[in-house]
Amino acid sequence: MINRYSLSVLIVLLFVGTLLAQEDFPSVPNPPKLVNDYTNSLSSGEIFSLENKLVAYNDSTSTQVTIVMIRSVGQYDISDYAFQLGEKWGIGQSKLDNGVLILAAMEDRKVFIATGYGMEGVLPDVLAKRIVDQLIVPNFKMEAYYKGLDKATDMIFKLASGEYEAEKVTSTGEHGGAIVFFLIFIFIFVILPMLKNRKDNDNHMGGKGGGIDLFTTIMLANMLKGGGRGKFGDFSSGRGGFGGGGGFGGFGGGSFGGGGAGGSW
Repeated sequence: MINRYSLSVLIVLLFVGTLLAQEDFPSVPNPPKLVNDYTNSLSSGEIFSLENKLVAYNDSTSTQVTIVMIRSVGQYDISDYAFQLGEKWGIGQSKLDNGVLILAAMEDRKVFIATGYGMEGVLPDVLAKRIVDQLIVPNFKMEAYYKGLDKATDMIFKLASGEYEAEKVTSTGEHGGAIVFFLIFIFIFVILPMLKNRKDNDNHMGGKGGGIDLFTTIMLANMLKGGGRGKFGDFSSGRGGFGGGGGFGGFGGGSFGGGGAGGSW
């Protein structure tokens, strides 16, 4: 009798515990959305812009980059919460596991980027950490939430497209500041004097130049700012190489293996 009673209590406790655990996580959005702000941190226009960009990227590549903003992860570690949420929602495609979840717990002032198995090669932990520390956290500190998320998703797109190779960025990223300084030095003290001399010679000879000065200037400007938006166009406005498309069709059943990185502000 005692054993049956204890077993019944255990079953009830497990059932209640399961229900409580389910309540810790938001349900899969219906209708499905890639940008889910449960904190009203973003304006409707900002949500619309991010959603369009992420939907266009999903339509073109099948990779699902999802943004979720909640108040708190409670007693969970934010990384564990992100992995469980990614699994529960099935972010990414089931055969590719190409989902990325950007989770922000606004009251906890914590953020985490979780990657599916299929994205860990192009977005390794060290680069996820840099995106968090250099793009998301500084903007979140200034309450520029949209700007931080917009820049973070742009960089994820660039890495996933191969525009920046993860291994090279990881191995050379520490010297990025020195490279930019060197390029600026060359531009100011070498290229500009050459352009000026060429212009003076053209004026002296009565010529108009070959039209290369403008091209060179634009090329150098793109080098100094990191190549602009890249081959996919303007992500932040939802325009560019991805094309249009309707609304988001839903998650594909992807899995998460523990890859990613986070930070706090």
